[in-house]
Amino acid sequence: MVLLQTILIVILVYYALKMLWTWLAPKLLNYAVKKTSERFGQQFGGHQAYDNTKEREGETSVFQKPPRRSNPSKKVGEYIDFEEID
Repeated sequence: MVLLQTILIVILVYYALKMLWTWLAPKLLNYAVKKTSERFGQQFGGHQAYDNTKEREGETSVFQKPPRRSNPSKKVGEYIDFEEID
């Protein structure tokens, strides 16, 4: 009888912990993510403030690359043809 009670208690504790974990795990993960993002924001907060003042939301900016200049007088070097020897 004692063995049956022990097995029943172990099963009940297992399912209670399983239900508690499914309820508690998302809350713990949200807390950890929030704390990590706060620490990251404190560490790199100065850069973010600069970026927000640069452009407002909804504005479109187009950045074009300068045209590439080719230099025909640039010497590449000699071409050497190698042949395989058996």
